[in-house]
This record gives sequence, C-alpha cells and structure tokens, in this order.
Amino acid sequence: MKSFKFLAMTIMISSLLAFAAACGNGESTEGNGSEDKTSEEAAQLEGEVGIDGSSTVAPIGEAVSEEFAMENQDVKAPIGVSGTGGGFEKFVAGETDISQASRPIKDEEAQAAKDAGIEYTELQVAFDGLSVVVNKENDFIKELTVEDLKKIWVEDGKEKKWSDINPDWPNEPIKLFSPGTDSGTYDYFDEVILDEEPVAKAATLSEDDNVLVKGVQGDKNAMAFFGYAYYLENKDTLKVVPIVNEEGKAVEPTNESVESGEYNPLSRPLYIYVNNASMKEKPQVAEYVKFYMENAGALAEEVGYVSLPEEKYKEQLETIEGLK
Repeated sequence: MKSFKFLAMTIMISSLLAFAAACGNGESTEGNGSEDKTSEEAAQLEGEVGIDGSSTVAPIGEAVSEEFAMENQDVKAPIGVSGTGGGFEKFVAGETDISQASRPIKDEEAQAAKDAGIEYTELQVAFDGLSVVVNKENDFIKELTVEDLKKIWVEDGKEKKWSDINPDWPNEPIKLFSPGTDSGTYDYFDEVILDEEPVAKAATLSEDDNVLVKGVQGDKNAMAFFGYAYYLENKDTLKVVPIVNEEGKAVEPTNESVESGEYNPLSRPLYIYVNNASMKEKPQVAEYVKFYMENAGALAEEVGYVSLPEEKYKEQLETIEGLK
C-alpha cells in the first residue's frame, strides 16, 4: 500500500511539473500563442501572383519567385514574358497583379488603366545597360556612334552593308536581330536611336531575347541589341560594342558605367508596376512585393543587372507598406 501511495504521489507531482513547464507564467503562455499564430499565418499564405511583361526584367522576377517559393511553397508566382507592352495590356485588363517593364508606362497605357479603374504604383527595381552586340568573329568594329546605329537600324529602302557604315569594313550584308515592337527594350531603342523612324525591314524581330542571342551567335555578320544581363550570360560567345556617349567617349556597358550614367544614352531604369487593389486584397501579392523590394538589389546583381542605391529600396518599401 505504501508503495502504491508513493507511486501515486510521484505521478501527481510529475504531472504538475509537466503542466507548469508547458504553461509557464501568463506572459510566457501569451507569447507562445502569438508565435504559434504567426507560424499558422505564414503556413496559410497561398494563392497565385499574376506577373507578366518585360523579358528584360524577367531574370530578376524569376530569381525573386524562386527565392520566394522557398519560404512560401503554397504561393505560385510564374513569370510571363509577353513584352513590356503586352504586359501592360494584361495589367490594365485586370489579368495580372504585377507588370514588369523596361520603360515607364506610356500616357495611353496609364489612361487605359484609369478607364478600367485600376490604380497602380510604379517601383524601380534595377538599372540596365542596353547592349549592342555582334558576332565574336567580328574583328573590325571597335566602337559605334549613335549616328552609326541609326544608319544601321533605320529603314532606308536599301540593303544594309557594313561598307555603307564605314568604307573600310566588309562589303557584306548586315544581319539584324531586334526585340519585338511589344518590347520595352525596342521602345527605348526607338526613342534614343531610331528617333521613331521605322526599323530596317530585313531585321528579325522576336520577343524572346534568346532568339536574338542565337541569331548573332550563328552569323558572323549579325548584330543585335538587348538587356545587359543577356550579354553577360553569353559574353563568351558574343562581342559587345562600345558606344560613343554624349561626352564623346566610347564606353562599354558595365555595372559602373551604367550606374554612373556614363554609358549614355543606352542606360535605363527597370520597373515593376503593382496593382494597388491586389496589394490590399491579396496577402500573397503584398508579401511577394515586399520580398521583391527587400531582395531586388542583390538578385539584380546576381542575374547581371545593376542595383539601385539602398536608400531607394528602403524608400519604396515604405511606399508599399502604405498600400496594404
């Protein structure tokens, strides 16, 4: 009997100690509940983030989505690449939450968004140096001026030959590869080089930058232009052409020359446009955009672009916090 009573007492004391350890004082219990709630909320983050737009900005978006998925496995954020213009069409139609763009939104696109009742916020994510490239075997081009680029790319009713640009260059046709007209890269090139003149009819146009890369890789007389990241990714098989800037200096696109503005007129900011209603109504979108701004600088550098000053990202983080 004594052994039984001792055993019963031991069990009772052990149970009381276990209960006390599990509950702790009132303050600790409340803290544990809060932590459990936070963990539960994180686990409940799910759904899709609709993203489309610029193929130039796409590598940054893909890196962001990949990293975000590691922490939020139930959120899907695939990156569409219908071009800046095509992305804005979907955005103003309410089909996407985020539109990636390699140029600012145009007045007519902004008006279309207004007409559709879509309010948005513009956020810069990185800098890009639009790169002019030729085949690796091209050993005669050392640099090009803006006027040279106009002669090469603007339609003039004639077949384009290297010797037309410089009589010391080969008397052979130039094979041109250009982003499609829905691309923000094309729009930017049109603004600063083509001056809104029609592009050469013989040029092969594609919204897929990889098509342009392969076109130049496969023809010794080829030339193309696209985002800096695509050049860096293929620099072993392409040759980038230094461009004479507004100060008369031939400059290659590099992180330093793009960020400083020395690589002009072909350096530019890259953007995402966020639907304000999506930020308020879709927790997964709000968290994704916050994650984007927190990591854009590092991921932009990782995929070959140039990050903004840290203060700019912090400023934009404050902006998006006000949208929730």
